Amino acid sequence: MSATSGVVVQGTGGVWEVFTEQGETLLASLRGRLKHEAHGALKLAVGDRVTLKQDAQHADTWAITGIHPRVSKLARRTPGGRYGERIVVANLDQVLIVFAAARPEPHPRMLDRFLVIAEANDLAARIVLNKIDLVSPDVSEGLFAEHAAAGYPIHRVSVRTGEGLDALRDEVEHRSSALSGPSGVGKSSLMNALFPGLDLRTGAVSDSMNKGRHTTVGAMLHPLPHGGFIADTPGLREVGLWGIDARDVAGCFPEFRPLLDECRFADCTHIVEPGCAIREAVEVGDIPAGRYESYVKLRDELAA
Repeated sequence: MSATSGVVVQGTGGVWEVFTEQGETLLASLRGRLKHEAHGALKLAVGDRVTLKQDAQHADTWAITGIHPRVSKLARRTPGGRYGERIVVANLDQVLIVFAAARPEPHPRMLDRFLVIAEANDLAARIVLNKIDLVSPDVSEGLFAEHAAAGYPIHRVSVRTGEGLDALRDEVEHRSSALSGPSGVGKSSLMNALFPGLDLRTGAVSDSMNKGRHTTVGAMLHPLPHGGFIADTPGLREVGLWGIDARDVAGCFPEFRPLLDECRFADCTHIVEPGCAIREAVEVGDIPAGRYESYVKLRDELAA
């Protein structure tokens, strides 16, 4: 009986596609014990590294017999307001959070939610501002300036003109990355432009809703030509926080971190207490008011 290991790149209906170390894609099902465990705490996800064994009687039949420990994950709240999380992609090196410069209009406070999720999961985050050909250079440079000041790398790109794509491609190859962000910002088109041959479905943006139609129904991990993986993920219109203690939210804002030990009270919430170094920094303009407003909103949401 042959055995190998690989990475889960897609899964539907109990059948999972696994890209093996030998560079081939195999279809495999969960071995009985793992299938039982999957209904409990452990659920197989795209990006998981797994061990496969070949059926002794049927050479084209493979079973997933082991799931390796995860080193990271990108997760979202279970849709519909139910408590719990849904792992979108496991074992990522970084998340590329994609927004459009226009159509649909960018929302800095929604970006803050994505960034907090990445920070809480110890994932490096890059901001990709797509469709810069739709706005003037001055407008493009001004968008998300407060996030650049916080230390996040920003890639300003245009799928239509090709601007910025080479530099972004260099940051993606040989790594495991996921594209996330709202619907309609051009994630699938961006992946097609970065790596021709993926041929991902794309959808137009609705003029009436100004929101993109969903063209990706589940995460899929794509092996890259020179090594690494990139995942196209569903547009996350309902981005939720989970598993994050309200007291830890401040640490998910990089510009807050140098000041966290400077408050008068060790358990400062940075909302009402006197002698709060964070609030003082907001008052003098060292921390942008918008970023602070996001902090208060997200902390209140988790505290509730």
